[in-house]
Parts: sequence; C-alpha cells; structure tokens
Amino acid sequence: MAHNEKAVIFKCGEERLIGIVHGAGCAAVGVLVIVGGPQYRVGSHRQFLLLARYLANNHIPVMRFDYRGMGDSEGGFRTFENVGGDIRAAIDNFFETSPGLKSIILWGVCDAASAALFYGHSDPRVRGMILLNPWGRTEAGEAKAYLRHYYVRRLFDKELRQKILGGKFELRKSFSSLLDFVNKSRGEKVSTASGSGTNGEMRDIAPLPERMCEGLKHFQGMVRIIISGDDLTAAEFQDMVKDSKTWQKLMRDKGVEYHFLPKANHTFSRRVWRDEVAEQTLRWVVCLNES
Repeated sequence: MAHNEKAVIFKCGEERLIGIVHGAGCAAVGVLVIVGGPQYRVGSHRQFLLLARYLANNHIPVMRFDYRGMGDSEGGFRTFENVGGDIRAAIDNFFETSPGLKSIILWGVCDAASAALFYGHSDPRVRGMILLNPWGRTEAGEAKAYLRHYYVRRLFDKELRQKILGGKFELRKSFSSLLDFVNKSRGEKVSTASGSGTNGEMRDIAPLPERMCEGLKHFQGMVRIIISGDDLTAAEFQDMVKDSKTWQKLMRDKGVEYHFLPKANHTFSRRVWRDEVAEQTLRWVVCLNES
C-alpha cells in the first residue's frame, strides 16, 4: 500500500477484526481512530482515511479499524456501549505492529467519542482522548436542544416567514411538534437497560450522560474536545455540560481543552473543517510526544 500503510487482521474473542496501520514506528505516541456507527466510507466519512494519512505523513502512527459487526470485521452488530473488548484488541495489535509505540490517543466522532470515554480509564496505555461532538443523547436532552437551538433559530428564519405569509405553514402540526418537545424537556425520561447484578438480580443502567461523566472522572490522561457550531448533537452535549455543575467541575478539574468550529456540521464535511480538525489533532499529539 501507499503511504506506509499495512492491513492487519487480529482477533477479539473468536472473531477476526480488520484494521489498517499507517506509519508504523513513527513516534512514541500514536492515534487509534474509533469509527462510529454504520456509515458509508465516502463523502464526509472519508476523513478517517485522510486524517490517518495526514498524521502518518507527519510522523504520527495511526490505526483505524472496524470493531465486531462493522465493515469488514466478523461478528454480529453491537453498539458503541459494547466495544471495549474490540478497542483493547486493536490497541494490542497496534503495539505489536508499531514497536516504538509507548502510548496512544483515542480519537472518535459522535458515539465513537462516547465509546472512548467508556474505555479510556481502563487502559494505562491510553494517554489522551480527542472527542469530537460526543454523543450524549437522552430524550429530554434532545428535546431541550431542539427548543434552545432549532426553534429559536427558526423564529428568525426568512423562509419560515415566507411560508406563513404564503399560507403554506402547517400551524397545527408545528405546534403539536413543539408541544411534544416541551413536554419531553420538562422531565427527563431515564432510559434503562437490563443487566445482571453481582447476585444475578436485574439492575438498571445509569443514563448515558452519567456513565460518560464517570468515564471522564476516572480517566487520568489529557482530553481535548472539538465541537461543531452547526450540529444538534454538539449542542446537546454543550447543554448537558452547561446544565450540570458536576460536569462543569469535572471539566475544570481535568483541564479539558476545547476547540470550537462555529460553522462546522456534525461530520466536518467541508474540506476547510476537516483540515482544521486534522491540524488541531496533529498539534495536540505532537505536544504530547514532546512532553
């Protein structure tokens, strides 16, 4: 392959996973790219390949891979909440194929960022995390984000005014949708999942934002969060932090660094946004390499 790229096959349990290692042996700190949910590998999501090549060309080793049930890897489909074993297996292989590697940075967009938060504190090899538009979705959080960001912006939308004046605006349908979001935002409906406790009894899983908070609380490395300005997922995460004293204190105590792209969308789909993310990633990893 070009660009010093090597395809790797490694196991997680009894199933084979597929990955690509870029620039093996370049530096002591590498980047493991965790790919999010099902997606095409063209368009905005080609950024994972472009990011890996950019970093490798700047002497930063990178590994990207498909966890079980995704892409070319074996196994049944699983959510981002159940890929800890896959991430560990990928890191093991990354270290085997890059002998000079001492530690790694986890890099992920959306639910991949949340998966990194769940995993990072459990592995001393993880020195830092770069989290882009982390997924912290709850029913109430989504409703609040729509009310604070989407509906407020719509009030000043020229196209909406033209629809109203032209009699093309469905007032009853829109009001019903707005009322639904208001009701959802008033009281958070805790989504729970079943699992076995230590004595085999059923127990409830804490809401996603709380589990993300716990992951960050126990992580001892550095964290950088990159946020898009034109993205509901990013807005929901920011609101989650703004509305929680626990999150705010944790962010301060951990020295979490922020980088904000005011016009970027969720996947940083334009070249200028993608390039800025790549440059921010490179600068941060280089600083860690030199420290």
